[in-house]
Parts: sequence; C-alpha cells; structure tokens
Amino acid sequence: MTLLLTLAAQGNARGQVVATGARSARGRIGASLAGLQAELTPIQQETRRVVKQVALVGLALAAVLAFVYWHVRGDWLTGALAGLTLAMAILPEELPVVLTIFLGLGAWRLAREKVLARHIPAIELLGATTLLCVDKTGTLTMNRMAMRKIWAPAAAYDAAGANASTLDEALHDVLEFAVLASHRRAVDPMELAIGEAGHRLLDNTAHLHSDWTLLSDYPLSKEMLAMSRVWQSPDRSAKMIAAKGAPESIIDLCHLDASHSALITRHVERMAGEGLRVLGVARATFDASLLPCNQHDFDFAFLGLIALEDPLRQDVPAAIAECRRAGIRVVMITGDHPATAISIARRAGLACEGAAMTGAELAALSDEELHGRLAATSMFCRIQPAQKLRLVQAFRAGGDVVAMTGDGVNDAPALKAADIGVAMGARGTDVAREASALVLLNDDFASLVTAVRHGRRVFANLRKAIVFVVAAHVPIVGLSILPVLLGWPMLLMPVHILFLQLIIDPACSVIFEAEPVEAHTMLAGPRRPDARLFDRELILRALWQGGGLLCVLVGVASLGRVLAHSDGAVRASVFCVLVLSHLGLIYVNRSWTQSTWNRDDGRNPVFPFIACTAAALLALILGIPLLRSLFAFALPNLTLAMIGIAAWVLSLLWFESVKQLANKTRHVDACASQ
Repeated sequence: MTLLLTLAAQGNARGQVVATGARSARGRIGASLAGLQAELTPIQQETRRVVKQVALVGLALAAVLAFVYWHVRGDWLTGALAGLTLAMAILPEELPVVLTIFLGLGAWRLAREKVLARHIPAIELLGATTLLCVDKTGTLTMNRMAMRKIWAPAAAYDAAGANASTLDEALHDVLEFAVLASHRRAVDPMELAIGEAGHRLLDNTAHLHSDWTLLSDYPLSKEMLAMSRVWQSPDRSAKMIAAKGAPESIIDLCHLDASHSALITRHVERMAGEGLRVLGVARATFDASLLPCNQHDFDFAFLGLIALEDPLRQDVPAAIAECRRAGIRVVMITGDHPATAISIARRAGLACEGAAMTGAELAALSDEELHGRLAATSMFCRIQPAQKLRLVQAFRAGGDVVAMTGDGVNDAPALKAADIGVAMGARGTDVAREASALVLLNDDFASLVTAVRHGRRVFANLRKAIVFVVAAHVPIVGLSILPVLLGWPMLLMPVHILFLQLIIDPACSVIFEAEPVEAHTMLAGPRRPDARLFDRELILRALWQGGGLLCVLVGVASLGRVLAHSDGAVRASVFCVLVLSHLGLIYVNRSWTQSTWNRDDGRNPVFPFIACTAAALLALILGIPLLRSLFAFALPNLTLAMIGIAAWVLSLLWFESVKQLANKTRHVDACASQ
C-alpha cells in the first residue's frame, strides 16, 4: 500500500486513491529504472578478462616448470618452490589493486572539485565521453530568475529601462494574475522572481491579495504547459482563475484568433531572442459551484506576457570552448522556447547552425528519422522529461558515449540509461541523485568539464601504471624460468616477489595516480568507445622495456657468476638492480610526452617519498643480518656493486630510448591516419 503524506494548513480535504504501488506515477518510474541495469565499464570488463586469462596461463606454466625441475634434477621441493615463484611472478594480482586505487583516489579528487562520484567506475568512462547532454536552467545559467519585462497590448515594462521602479497601470493586472498563478510559498526560481516583482511593483496597491482563499489548482501536464489556480475573494461570489504558462498554451486556453495569436507570437519571439524565459498570463471568472475537470473549460481572457532573465554562468563559454577543443559535442536539452534556447546557446558558444528540434517534432519522428537528424541538431526545446530517455537511447545507439544531466524525478530513467548520469546536487531530487553516477554539488557546467578532464587523466595515468606492471613482471618471470633452464641456483624466491608486489608495486601505483594531467589531454579528441586498455602499443612498450631490463639483469647475474661471487651476493645484486630499475621505470614513464631529463618533478611529491622509502627498505634488508638471511642475500663487494650501478644506469637509458621510439612511432601513425 502507498502512503501519501501532505500538510493541511486549514479546512478539510478528501482524496481519492486512483493507483497504488507499481501502477502509480512513481511506481512506473521505478519500474523503468528496474529495467535499466547498471553495466560494467569497458575497463572493468577488459581487466576482468585479462586477469582470468593470465592467471590460467600462469598456473599452467608454473605447474609445467615445477614438473620439469623435478624431472631434470630430482628435487621436488625446490621444483615446487620454483613453480610457486613463477606463479607469483605471472599472476597479475596488482591489476585489480591498481584499478581500485586509481578509481578510489579519482573519486576523492573529484569530490574536491564539487563532483560526487556515486558510481566510481564511471570516472574512467568520463575520458571516453563524446557527447554532453545538458539542461539550460541552472547548469548553463545561474538559476537566479529576475523579472525583466512585462508586456500587454496597451503598455510595456523593462526592468533595464529608465522607469524600472514604477509599473504602468495597464500592466498591473498582468503582474497581479501572474502572482495569483504562482504558489504563495514558492520554491521554483521563476515563481520566486514573480513574487518578488509583485511585492516590489504592486506594493501599496489593491492588486496583492493575501486574504484570498485558494480553492483548487490545475497543475502543468505534458498535454498543457500551463497551470491555473482558482481563488475565492472575501467580497465576491464569483471565483477568480489565474493562469500562467508557455505562451502557446495560454493562447490555446484563451482561444484567440489568428491575428491576435500572431501579434503575441511576434512579441514572444522578440523577447525569447534576447534569452529571456517568456510566460503568458490569463484570467477567468467562474460562477458555478462545481469546478470543471479541465482548465480548458474556463473562459480565459489574455492579459499579457512576462519575461524572466536567468544570467549565463560566467565560466560557461570557456568551458564549452574547452569541450570543443577536446572533441566533445555539447547538446542543450531544455523545456524553454526555441528562441530563448538559441539566444542562450549563442552567448554560451554552443553550435547553433542546425535548427532546434521541439518536443512536438520529436514525438512525430520515427526512430530512423530521429537518428538521421541527431548529427545536425544541437538544441532540443520544449522537451518533456520522458522524451529525454528517448534522446539518450538514440544518441547511444549512434555510437556516442553520453553524459546526461538531470534534476527531476522524471529525469531518472534518462540518467540511468546514459553512460554517465549526472544529477544536480543543489536543486536535484533524491530520485535523480539515486539514478545518477555523478552529482554536481554546485550544479555548475564547468564542474562537469572538470570531471571529464579528470576522467581522461585517470585513463592516461592508468595506462602508464599498466605499462609499469607488465614491464615489471617481464624480468621477474624471466628470472624465475632462466635459472631452471640454465642450471643456475634460483635468483628469485617467493619472499622477493612478495616484497616487490606487496610493498613496492602498490605504492608505485599511487605515484602514477598522483601524476598531474598532461598539457595536451584536453586538446585531443575522446578515445574511441571500443579503445582497449591493453592495446598493441601498450603491450609492445611494456615488453620492450621489461625485456631490456631482463637482459640487463641476466648480464649482472652472468658477470657475478663469472667473477666467482657467492650465490647470495649475486642474488642480492640482481635484486637491488631490479628494485632500483623499477623506480627508474616509474620515473621515465610518469610522462610519455616530455623527456625524462627535461621535466618539472615538483608537481608530483609522491615519487620522492616512495623512492626514499623503497631505498630505505632495501638498505635495511642488506644491513640487518636477520633480514639478509631471510632473503638469502650476501653483501656484494665493490666490484659487484659497481656492476650493479652501471646496469641501473643502462636500464634507465634503455627505458628512455623505448619511450622516445614509441612516441615517434605514434606520431608517424597519427600523421598517416590524417
């Protein structure tokens, strides 16, 4: 059973329940939300698939290595240890950790920018966003309405004019009935502006009626974009009806002829062309005791027009220009008059070449016809909340990654259907926030663009972290297999890999996450929706860097054995070079566009801290006998230490060479594709 709660200020009331549960209006919205299941992002799907595949391959290879070791050397215990070491070296257990760290810290960084991430995986999807569907009121504008103009056939008022403090007597009825058509305890910005103008311009007149009693009202509907309120004055038997709404709906209520309609429409278009929100005002009287079911049955008389101004946010033009440079298309979806939307769009810098599509036109189009017009249409006006869902689904069907803003209960299905639903935090409803992935706490469009920039930064830095993880695994895997094949003592043991993967690697992921956004990030187009995280370029870069490091480490081990050093000293030298080279690998890959030697390192304070911590831990392991024996190390002599330093410098030069070569190859491929 559905429980309805209301507040009775005075008098009596009687209600009739016409629907409950799933059959009610909110129930139908809930049913539509239930049918829209949250989907895994492409990064989540790809990471899950890669981890499963690599894990299966790693376990199989580990079993084979253990069997070969036992079969060749007859030592099943050491063979099992070698197989376990290889399994630990191959298994990509860092990937889920890295993804969690990136998305968790990314959500924290967004929160500092007044963007709340309710669905954390959507953060990385922001980087692939190709289309932003935004509302006008409150997102592009400040949602602070003020009365700007009042018009009647006999007079006109302009708040920006010379006589802004006085209102012509011929316009008193227009403002009087606009106030009567609004709620006394208004929360809507338009009604607040109407009430403020009424108290300011009609003060000390007989046109404010605090003693009138509200009998009934006729709310807005998708069939009639106008509302009427029925009043009873203390000294009149007839009821007074005040109506306000979209000018075309008020013209319809008043049953005006073509000439009067054309005159009003010209004034509406003129004011809407200035970016003003225009409402029509009408009045009627009714003598019968029983009110009609439809406001159309009243005999309305047209009074005039009121125009409200909602200033454009100052940072919107710059934010839209940034979207254009980043290859992101911005589409305005609003319930306003087309001329109002076009005026605001021009001031904001939105593309206005194509004609605006109205809700009536949208309703008349088939899905195929709508798909053909989407590319050339950037403004949708007089749109009903239910039509937003159809637009979102149509844009997604056309291959766009859609971020959609909304604030009302009826916006919830569209927010849920979008790739990234964005609710308004200040004026949005709880239902809209629950259906969204992000919440703009200050309802600001610039915050949404900031979120997109963060999404691109997360994806770019995540790729750098993945290159490090893959490249770091290559020498570990190689050093687990080669000693078995070459007949050497084991160079790496499970304790070494645990040290690398449980201490060094996760900490290094924090370094990449903290790396600032690259300068070119918002100058390139969005990545393709089907772009893979583990693509050919990333894998080749990682394999080349990791393969070179493996060769260097094998060289260190070979020289150590040739110079007749102990197994513990050789193992310690190889491990030290491996750890320090991991830090060098991070340092080189922090930026793929700047040279390692000509870079400002002050922007990421995490790296010096992690590097010093890793070096200190390494010194403790070598310096404390108990830890040294636990790791099966012996102190290297000066010769082996010098070999290790030379190997570390060589690995740095190799990492930088691979990076520069990869950058040149990518540049050539980009030029060839243009």
